[in-house]
Amino acid sequence: MARTAYVTDLKSLQGECSANYLRLTRLMGGLGMGETREFELSGQRGWFGTLWLTVLEQAPYTTIARVSQSGLMDAVIEPPRMRVHLYHDVRMAEVTDFQRERHFSGRYRYPNVRMHQPDEKLQLNRFLGEWLAHGLEHGHPTNLTELPG
Repeated sequence: MARTAYVTDLKSLQGECSANYLRLTRLMGGLGMGETREFELSGQRGWFGTLWLTVLEQAPYTTIARVSQSGLMDAVIEPPRMRVHLYHDVRMAEVTDFQRERHFSGRYRYPNVRMHQPDEKLQLNRFLGEWLAHGLEHGHPTNLTELPG
C-alpha cells in the first residue's frame, strides 16, 4: 500500500498559534525585558512544579519569551523548555526552540534521522497550548522578578 505524503494543516497551526498568543499574553501580563513571572502549578494530585515565563527580547512587533518548568523530577529528566516568538501584529505565538533544538519544518518525511513526527511543528505548538492552558487553570502566581545580569 502506497503512503500519501503528509500535508501541513496550516489552518490548525495558525489557530493553535493564535490561541497560544492569547494564553501567553494573559499569563505574562505586562512583563518587560528581562522580567520573569513564576507560577506554582497544582492539580488533583498535588504539586506539579513551577512554570517560568521570561521575556528574553522585546521589539515593537515581536517578543521572544522562554517558557520552562522545574519540579520534582529535574534530577531524573530534563525539564521542558521552549523559546516562543510572539508576533504582535498578527497576534500569534510560535515555538521556535524546544529543548535547545531549533528551526522546525512544517513537515517531515517519516521515518527520519531525528525521529520527528511528520507534523512535529504542529505538535510542539499544541503541547505549548496544553501547557499554558494548565498554567491558566492551575497556576498560582508567586512573584515577579528580574533576571540577574
